[in-house]
Amino acid sequence: MGASGSGKTTTGLALLGEYPVGARVTGEVDRGGGGPVGYVPQHPAAVLNPARRVGALLADIARPQVRHLPRARRRTAARERVVEALAAAQLPDGQALLRRYPHQLSGGQQQRVVLAQALLLGARVIVADEPTTGQDALTKSGLVDQLAAVAASGIAVVLLSHDLDVVRSLADEVLVMRAGRVVESGPVARLWSAPRHEWTRRLLDEHRSVPQEPAEVREPVLEVREMTAVHGRTAVLRTPRLALRAGECLAVVGRSGSGKTTLARCLAGLHRDHDGEVLLDGVALPRSLRHRSRVQLAAVQYVFQDARAAFDEHRPVLDQVARTAVRLRGTGERAATEEASATLARLGLTDDLVRRPPGALSGGELQRAALARALLARPRVLICDEITSGLDTVTRRGILDLLAELVGEREDLSLVLITHDLDTARLAHRIAVLDAGELVEEGPAQQILTAPRHSFTVSLMETTAQLESGNRARATT
Repeated sequence: MGASGSGKTTTGLALLGEYPVGARVTGEVDRGGGGPVGYVPQHPAAVLNPARRVGALLADIARPQVRHLPRARRRTAARERVVEALAAAQLPDGQALLRRYPHQLSGGQQQRVVLAQALLLGARVIVADEPTTGQDALTKSGLVDQLAAVAASGIAVVLLSHDLDVVRSLADEVLVMRAGRVVESGPVARLWSAPRHEWTRRLLDEHRSVPQEPAEVREPVLEVREMTAVHGRTAVLRTPRLALRAGECLAVVGRSGSGKTTLARCLAGLHRDHDGEVLLDGVALPRSLRHRSRVQLAAVQYVFQDARAAFDEHRPVLDQVARTAVRLRGTGERAATEEASATLARLGLTDDLVRRPPGALSGGELQRAALARALLARPRVLICDEITSGLDTVTRRGILDLLAELVGEREDLSLVLITHDLDTARLAHRIAVLDAGELVEEGPAQQILTAPRHSFTVSLMETTAQLESGNRARATT
């Protein structure tokens, strides 16, 4: 574990024999008896062919494993293996997803499909890079149990993670990294109870500020009315009514695949297959961003969960961030570059770093750059889709503090926070809960977090509490 950019992913890839271009490598990696090594990347969409359905992607791996069977049984046996692997990766309804394309899955579902690929390969070692990124408490708990079972079966698991609950639940030994070096290592219980390095102590400190309630009830800036969104012919989201007021932070929580990202994409004009309306200041927005005006595009900005896929890999990050102000606000290029540089610096990204192409930045650093790019539009509504899910605790706390500060200092800025993390949801003034595409509960954050009414919300809170309680118990043993 370690901060974004500390070298976790570089280390994980080195175990597979993969190194950055131009890297000077010394030492060696000994994989013992060899055998397949599975890799689950932080951004799973990057390794899933967008032009092929999930079932076809998995069947390609399963078919060679059943060639020894009679020809008549191979297809059925391959499909059985695929379904079993999806269930083992905590996708028990995986059969319903086999006909979908990767872009029709949530980030959490994509991650579990990639884990299923590794399990299908019969990997003896699995390198899991942030495997619980974008996962709700219920799914995370199941995935933790599954990875524990994988380890218990004799498969080695190398976990690269910023999620302290998951590290505490799964790890036997922990290495803490900073700036490419291991600064502390040891058994997980000792590390939590008596951290020796100052950086480890900072990572374990998760306190942060919470925004103040707006002084008065304000008019809605963004409204959803009678929305039903579909993927193909399947309805995946039903939201009769939802409102975001000026100066307010609304958190949308729910399980992976519950419709959170689909709702966010509908608001931003990225998913046009829906009925109903999205209104900005009482005026209906075009369903597709292609038909929205420059003012409308600037007003509603979207920060993607997979930040790497949202950048042109051939252009410096600074240029891409500055381009937003040029294109949407008509700012001159020099002034836009200066504003971009200042905003990136506020988010902890140095000038030297942002003058590099996206490939030279870590996933967490790119998420902060993506946030800076959206802020340069000076939006009235900022939609953040799991933007802290790939960040360590120190960086996440800084981003959440910054978001709270922005909402507090700009009366015209409203925030939609898509998150699976209930601790992150505490940043919000109000929380909306989605389950299986339905809006099941909505209300003030304090009321939802302390006295939920719907059974699904209650189970979500109980699972989170059990994870925390179990980790505290393990840390004291």
